[in-house]
Amino acid sequence: MRSILHIDMDAYFASVEQCDNPTYRGKPVVVGADPKGGMGRGVVSAASYEAREYGVHSAMPIGQAYRQCPDGIFLPVRMERYHEISERIFAIFHRYTDLVEPLSMDEAFLDVTGSYALFGSCETIGRRIQEKIWKEEQLHASVGVASNKFVAKVASDLKKPQGFVVVPGMKEREFLRDLPINRLWGVGPKTTRRLNELGYQKIGDITRHSQELLRSRFSNLGVHLWQLSHGLDDRPVVSETHAKSIGAETTFSRDTNSLSLMQQTLLALSERVAQRLRAEQVDARALTLKFRNESFETVTRSQVLSMPTDQAADLYTVALTLLVKVPFTKQKVRLLGLSATKLTSVEAHEQLTLFESGPQRNAQLSHAVDAIRHRFGNEVIQLGSLIERRHT
Repeated sequence: MRSILHIDMDAYFASVEQCDNPTYRGKPVVVGADPKGGMGRGVVSAASYEAREYGVHSAMPIGQAYRQCPDGIFLPVRMERYHEISERIFAIFHRYTDLVEPLSMDEAFLDVTGSYALFGSCETIGRRIQEKIWKEEQLHASVGVASNKFVAKVASDLKKPQGFVVVPGMKEREFLRDLPINRLWGVGPKTTRRLNELGYQKIGDITRHSQELLRSRFSNLGVHLWQLSHGLDDRPVVSETHAKSIGAETTFSRDTNSLSLMQQTLLALSERVAQRLRAEQVDARALTLKFRNESFETVTRSQVLSMPTDQAADLYTVALTLLVKVPFTKQKVRLLGLSATKLTSVEAHEQLTLFESGPQRNAQLSHAVDAIRHRFGNEVIQLGSLIERRHT
């Protein structure tokens, strides 16, 4: 039986802002676009628990958030800062296991089955990680402990903030029985209404019917619901080392059509992706650009690289090429993202030359910069072209 932790940071973006500025603690903090007195465009990226008491939540239109919470502290998104702290939090995870599967910058699965001998039970490890995050970053996390990923994720969400829920092995079905049906993965508002109309209100209602009956009613979805309602989920935790892609993205505090800002953003994303590639000792053989406009329409463009690389300059050159291929309209861009794909181990193709080459010198320089940033923080060394962007 596996021992899985699901760790989810509490109101992450807003909590970082409250940590960086203690005068914000205990006050409603909303991270996102400029509300402009209730007339702003864009949506809420994160809301502190104090702001949630006013009904403010993620993805809410920023103007509506302001009208519901006019005394709130509205702040712009600082994605680079959130990524910097996220890297330190994930470093804490890796102290206890190599099997860490990121779901986002503030959420991950950990398989600690093989860590008992060094650190104790899964519950002990979960407590230690929760305490370390608070001690080192002054941020709170909620933890779910279970025998599989689905149940661990449900558990971590039940008692936020600072939740800690343990589901003993063989008790998964009992734990899920009285929870609402929409706790099941893949059950959104439409499916919830459909299930409610058929008499399914709680997860336990699913378990009273056979898998065959559910399949006849809902096809493959029925099989999925039956398995999850019984607490069955055999998917392994897939570590980032074996991930199929490594990516980063930025949501602009204001939608923009500034080509120079897009280019600067792609450079910053290339830096972040390249740094993670080197940390994982893998190279990218392809790159994908993600472009989301102000109407939330998303376009992607991909290209295979001429040579595998972990260098930001190489990724940036291709990113600019992909940007040109995006069918621009009069709409502004809301989000840009880069994903390195077709990952391959550096050792699998690394070939040394007789004389020191430009690429080798660039790699040495990149690793030196990585070492300095790891010790002193990401902001200690920055590209000159990105400094202006940080202050705009």
